[in-house]
This record gives sequence, C-alpha cells and structure tokens, in this order.
Amino acid sequence: MAKYVVLRGLKTAPSGFPSPLEAMPGIAGAAGPAAPGMGDVAVETEDMSSSDVREVQRDPSVLGVARSMPIKLIEPMEVDAAGGAAPTWGVEAVGAVDSPFDGSNVRVAVLDTGIDKDHPAFQGVTLNQRDFSGDGDQDANGHGTHCAGTIFGRDVDGTRIGVARGVTNALIGKVLGDDGRGSSEMLFNAMTWASENNAQVISMSLGFDFPGFSKRLADSGLPVDIATSIALEAYRMNLRVFDRILALFQSRAAFNGGTVVCAASGNESRRDQNPDFEVSASVPAAAEGVVSVGALQQGSNGLGIASFSNTNPTLSAPGVGIVSARTGGGLATLSGTSMACPHTAGVAALWWHGLAQSAVPSTANSVVVRLLAKCRANASSPNVEIADRGQGLVQAPSANMF
Repeated sequence: MAKYVVLRGLKTAPSGFPSPLEAMPGIAGAAGPAAPGMGDVAVETEDMSSSDVREVQRDPSVLGVARSMPIKLIEPMEVDAAGGAAPTWGVEAVGAVDSPFDGSNVRVAVLDTGIDKDHPAFQGVTLNQRDFSGDGDQDANGHGTHCAGTIFGRDVDGTRIGVARGVTNALIGKVLGDDGRGSSEMLFNAMTWASENNAQVISMSLGFDFPGFSKRLADSGLPVDIATSIALEAYRMNLRVFDRILALFQSRAAFNGGTVVCAASGNESRRDQNPDFEVSASVPAAAEGVVSVGALQQGSNGLGIASFSNTNPTLSAPGVGIVSARTGGGLATLSGTSMACPHTAGVAALWWHGLAQSAVPSTANSVVVRLLAKCRANASSPNVEIADRGQGLVQAPSANMF
C-alpha cells in the first residue's frame, strides 16, 4: 500500500460554471471547452494498492491519479548580506524602476514556505495565508519570505526590493514545511486553492524530488533499479496531474482571465565544475504552460548564466546576489533560480496592471505573450546559449508598450 493523490471532478459546480466533467475535452461526458470553477475539483489522498489504483482510474469522475511524491524548495545559496538606499540590481535589470505600472489590483499567489507577515516589507498588503504543510503558516525557513519580498515587498531601510510594489492582495500558500520539504498533494491542494481565490500570478520556487524519492524507496529495501522505476512512474503520474490542473486553469480564462504560473528551473547544473554538467529544467518548471525561469548574474560583458541554473527555461531573470526580506526583519542576500522566479512573477503582475489600463484584453495568455515577446535577448553576454537563457531577460512594461 502507498499514498496516492486523486484529482476528482465533482458532478456539481458553483452557479454559472459547468462541472469539469462537462468542460474538459477527453473526459467522459465532455460537452466542450467551457470553464469549470476549481471549487468543484477535489484533491484527495488515499492509501491504495496497485489494483485499487486501476479501479479508481476507471471512475469517469477521476481526472488524474498519482503516487504522492516529495517536493522540496529549490535550495538557494546565501551570500553576505547587502543593502543600501537604492533599488536592487534585479529590480533595475528587469525595468521595474522605470515602469509606470506597479501591479495595483493584481492578485499574486506565492506557494512556498510561508511568509513573515510582520516584516515591514509587507505592511499594507492583505495576506491571505493557508498552511498545507502542517507546520503552521509562519515562515521559519525564510525562503518564502525572500521570494515574496522580491515580488511585492515594500522598501526596507531605503532599499527597494520589490518589483511590483502596488500589489496589495496576496495569497500565501505554505506547501513546504519548515525544513523546506513537502509532498505533491500539498502543492496540488494549494494550486486549486489559489485558483479558487482568483490568483492572476502564481510563483513556485520548488521542484519534485525525484532523486530523493528514489533513494527513499531504495533505503526501504527495494533494489535500486526497482526503486528508480517506481520513482519514475510516480514522477510521470504527478506530471499528468499537474497538467490537468493547468488545463483547468486555462479553461477558467474566459471567466476570470486565467493564471500565469511561474516556476524556477532548478539549481542542479554545475557549469563551474564542467561546462557539460548541465541539467534540464524539471517539474513543475518543465510542465507545459508554465513560465520557467533561469538565473542570470552580472558580468563584465553583460549578464551571464549562473553556473547552477538548469537549461531550457522559458526565459531568464536576475538570480545571483538578490537582496530581499529576511524572516525576523532586515534583509538577506540569496542566489538561485528561486530568486529569479519571483522577479518574473513580479513583472507578470506589472503586465497584468498595464493591460488593465489598456484596450488589450487582460488575460493570462496576453500577459505570457508579452513576457516572451519583450524579453531582452541581447542583455546577456554573447557566449550565453539560447538553451541556457530561453527568450532572454524578462522586461517590465513601459508606457509606450500598449
């Protein structure tokens, strides 16, 4: 017996919405591409055998089944604290300083280790917090606080840390415990919760822990090849459930504009040891429909790719020497694609704000199209390959972009 996650479409839906069974192509009884409300989707967990799983998969109300799999934060690297009476280099590099937009009236969700709600960086922000980890909604780890600070943090001691300082309503889902670890059902529950609460941007600096899961199975007594095979199957099943949830996000776009999902590409590459030691972006960053983010660093010939940044991101953002909020007060300087992802989430909030002020429809698709189209491909040094940086350095909207 093992724990499984079941994504189930209920037969009833809130007023004005069809159920997912009526809305999603490829599901029994599908009637067309209408939009369900995420409130009529349930994420359930149950201990099941292989035969139980096969039986559940025959149920037409089941949208996906996956073995519960560990997730963990994308571990950042801490460097000496920094600060000063000026915007951080990342905020300047993405063009947020000169943008006329600040993310006003945009709702952002940060799915991470929680937040230090008492930090001065978050004064004036309504924080809707929910704990999915079981460790309580405060951030004893610090990762979530740092990421949230980069997205919408207010100035701290004269230092600008936030890309979208006009955001006043944020959803904080704690999907990683105080040790930076969680499980896939925590993430899936948080994603559906964020959609139910009409998040326009979701930021996730985390990943599915395939190596850790495989090792755990092997340590339980399974042969290494069997453990690897089981972990690989779990990874595949979780990716399919993740894709189903993103499809539900997309189906809601006609009703609420949809959700831009940003995820860090990962820190597993080791170019500093050998240029060939590169790892491709992993789930959730590798899932279809996700804006995956690589990390750039400052260099004498322009921005370079960080040695740890995984390949094949959608685009890139500042991710080395990033100053943001520290749990308990003050500032911390961290490096990682975890730091690049919230820069992109903040820029996405600026694009939502800009579109709302224009004649262009405000939808997640419109935001993503502009995120990609306006990237600065020439911001990085000439020796940075496209596979490393994606479309280039993400850019905030300027006044003449509409």
